[in-house]
Amino acid sequence: MEEKTFKEPDGLSDDIKIDSKELGSLLAVGKNMFKTKSPEEMLKSADSAGLNKTLGALDLIILGVGAIIGSGIFTVVGIAAAGGPESVGAGPALIISMVLASLACVFSAMCYSEFASMIPVAGSAYLYTYATMGEFLAWIVGWVLMLEYLVGYIAVASAWTGYFMQFLQGFSHILPNWITHPPVYLVHDYTTAVSILTKEGLNPADIIPDIMGIPFAINLPGILMTLIIMAILIKGIKESTKMAGFMVFIKLAVIALFVITGAFYVKPENWTPFAPNGFQGIFMGAFIIFFAYIGFDAIATAAEETKNPQRNLPIGIIGSLGVCTVVYVLVGLVLTGIVPVDKIDIQAPIAHAISSVGQGWIAGLISIGALTGLTSVLLVLMLAATRILYAMSRDNFFPRVLKKVHKKFKTPHIITVLVAIICILGSTFLNISTAAELCNFGTFTSFIIVCVAVLILRKTDPSRPRPYKVPFSPWFPLFGIICCSGLMIYSMKFLTTSRFLFPLWIVLGIVFYFLYSYGKQRRVEKEN
Repeated sequence: MEEKTFKEPDGLSDDIKIDSKELGSLLAVGKNMFKTKSPEEMLKSADSAGLNKTLGALDLIILGVGAIIGSGIFTVVGIAAAGGPESVGAGPALIISMVLASLACVFSAMCYSEFASMIPVAGSAYLYTYATMGEFLAWIVGWVLMLEYLVGYIAVASAWTGYFMQFLQGFSHILPNWITHPPVYLVHDYTTAVSILTKEGLNPADIIPDIMGIPFAINLPGILMTLIIMAILIKGIKESTKMAGFMVFIKLAVIALFVITGAFYVKPENWTPFAPNGFQGIFMGAFIIFFAYIGFDAIATAAEETKNPQRNLPIGIIGSLGVCTVVYVLVGLVLTGIVPVDKIDIQAPIAHAISSVGQGWIAGLISIGALTGLTSVLLVLMLAATRILYAMSRDNFFPRVLKKVHKKFKTPHIITVLVAIICILGSTFLNISTAAELCNFGTFTSFIIVCVAVLILRKTDPSRPRPYKVPFSPWFPLFGIICCSGLMIYSMKFLTTSRFLFPLWIVLGIVFYFLYSYGKQRRVEKEN
C-alpha cells in the first residue's frame, strides 16, 4: 500500500510561529498590566525615601479642615441652593443635599482610613489600587487623582482671585485705580474675561490683547499666590501645616460669627417651600455641594510624613469630615433662613446674606475669612497633587528626576515646581464651573475604586493586620460605591462640557501609559 505524505503548505509554519509570538507578547502585556505591588514593597520604598515624619492627628485634622472648608462654604453653597447654568437648586433642602454628599464621603472615608492605616505610604488611592487591582488600573487612578487635585486647584484659584479683588475694591479710596480695578484680562482666564466683556456690551477682541495672534488673558493674582504656596511647600510640610492651622482658625471664627449673628435674623417662612425643585434639586445640589467636601482624601497623600500613621490617619480623615459636615449644615440652615432662595447671591452668598440684614461690617470680615479659607484649600490641594506625582514617579511611571527630594528641606521640590507651572498654565483657559465639575468626576471615580479595593483586599489578603477596619463590611463599602456612582451618573444627564472632557482625560492617560509609562516600567524591571 502506497504511503501518503502530507506536505505543509508554504508559509503556514511561519504564520503559526508569528501568531504564537504575538500571542505570547499579548499575554505578557496583560500580565504586566495587572501586576500588583505588595504593601511590603510600598512600605520599603517609603522607608528609603527620606521624607520627614512630623504630622500628628491634630495636624491632619487641620490639613483636612483646611482643604474641605473653603471654596464650597464660601461660593459653591450658593449655587447648590439657588441653582447654576446647567442645574436647578435645592433651595432650603440644601441641608438634605449636604447630608447626601456627606454620606457619599463618609463610607469612602472609612475605606480610605482602612488603607491609610494599613499602608501608610504617599500615594493615597493610587497605591491602594496598585496593591489590589494592578499596575494599569493604578495608573488610571493616579491619572484621575492628578485631574482632581490640579483642576480643583485651578477652580479654587479662580475663586480666590474673585474674593481678593473684592477685598482690594474696599480700599478704592486709598489705593490707585489700576490696582483696585485692573484690566479684566489680568485677573481672569480667557473664557471668563470674554463672558464679562460680552455682558458689558463690549467686543472682547478690542479689549483683550494678543501675542502672535494668541489672546492674552491670565489670572495674575492667582499666579502670584501659586508661587507663594509653591515656596511654602518646598520649605517643608510642617511649616505648611502651621500656616494652614492659622488660616483654619480664622475661617472657623468667621463662620461661627456668621452662624451666631445670622441666627437672630432667620425667618422660618424662607424655608418654605422646603424643596422647590423636588428630588432633582436635592440630587443636583448634592452633586454640586460635593465639591465642598473634597479634601479629606488629601490627608492620605501625606501618610509618609505622619507620626504613628496607623492611629493618626483614621482620626485625621474621619475627624475632619465630621467637623466640616456639622459646620456645613449650620451654615446651610442660616443662609436659607436669612435670604429667600431666589435672592441668594451665587458669587459670595454668605457675605451677601449677612450684608442684606444690615451687618456690613460682618460681611467684610467674612470676605477676609473667605480669602484665608481659599488660601488654605490651595495649599492642601497643591500638597496632594505633588505627593501623588511623587508616588507615581517613584514607581517609574514618570522620569526619575521627579522623585528627587531636596537635600535640606526633605521635600519633593522638583515636582512641586512642576505642579505650580501646570496650575499656572491651566488657570489661563479653564473656568471655575467646568473645573469644579471635572474635579467632582475625578473624586467620585477615585472614591468608588477605593471602596472596591477594600473589598478585594479583604478577600485576597484577609490575614493582613488592619489597625482600622471599615465596620459592617461589605455593606459600608457597597453603600459608598452606590452613593458615588448614583450622584455621578445622575449629574451626567444635565452637564455637558465636563461630561465630554472627563472621558477625554482618561483616554489621554491610557495613551500616555502605553507610549511611555509601560515601556519605562519594563526597562526598569530588566535593570533590576
